[in-house]
Amino acid sequence: MTLRGLFAAGAIVVAVAAPAAARDLTVVTRNAADETLQTALRQVYFGPFSDSTGIPVAVQDWSGGLDALRGRAADWDIVQLTGAELQPACDQGLIEKLDWSAIGGRDHYLSQGVGDCGIGAFMHSTVLSWDRDKFPATPTWQDFWDIAKYPGKRGLRRSVKGNLEIALMADGVAPGDVYGTLRSGAGVDRAFRKLDQLKPYLVWWQGNGDATRILGSGEVLMSSAPNDRVTAADRTEHRNFGIQWGGSLYQVQDWAIIKDSPNLAQANRFLAFVGDPAREASLLPLAAVGGLARQANDKLAPDLLAVSPSAPANLAGALQVDAGFWRDNEAKLSQRFEDWLGH
Repeated sequence: MTLRGLFAAGAIVVAVAAPAAARDLTVVTRNAADETLQTALRQVYFGPFSDSTGIPVAVQDWSGGLDALRGRAADWDIVQLTGAELQPACDQGLIEKLDWSAIGGRDHYLSQGVGDCGIGAFMHSTVLSWDRDKFPATPTWQDFWDIAKYPGKRGLRRSVKGNLEIALMADGVAPGDVYGTLRSGAGVDRAFRKLDQLKPYLVWWQGNGDATRILGSGEVLMSSAPNDRVTAADRTEHRNFGIQWGGSLYQVQDWAIIKDSPNLAQANRFLAFVGDPAREASLLPLAAVGGLARQANDKLAPDLLAVSPSAPANLAGALQVDAGFWRDNEAKLSQRFEDWLGH
């Protein structure tokens, strides 16, 4: 049975190495469709943790949403949350306040991976990408908009989230000022006016693999794209796609412990184990996600450091997606985006 088939069946028991307590430590991820990442997590985290500690781990998958977290202490222990879910889950008492002294301490991690209730699992980014065989320069978002100088179609994800930020950066707004600008009606109008300029030249993509597909086919000259898909295409399809980290949009996925988990001690041991910098770094060759431990990038070979979303040089000009802004505004801005697409 394939990995995806196992997830469809409901759970994977990664290791059975010692007598379980009330039940096995249960880790709930949200990437069942991303077989590459799931395989990496199993190889680097779940299996080695069981081998090292004798604690059996069962892995399940979920599709997100706070309602699904309520009352899960009976069968879940550790859950992977998006930035949009983490703070509300913490505020509503659905997940535990972390005992940072038991999991390495706050200073062990980049600030982006530290919260009252969450610890960074990995970082991923949306980047500007292009085929270096067809376009040897290194474009910026300003170049992305310059159709006269660089003729050709452009690719963007069919979503308001991310595209407003990109439009403002292309219009000269510094990454650190993007969300302050978007919090005004004038700023949102400015972003949509910038998108208007590019609308006739846009090819919209939706699935994570679509961006590299339209790049590889030559349908577009440049595109926004998930960094891990660009790296995977270069590695496995022998593509020559470039990554522009300046103006990239990064997000952090977090581990959290379900409130009143009966396996709290084992959960803390797991979080301490997966937060080892060398172990986090070993995810990168398999799944192209960045570690949040401060030293996770320190000993990477140059080729790996170049594709790590959390490498200092790659973070320098990047923008963290503001989960709070999108919690408050995504519904109304998505409707405006759909109306804009229809006109």
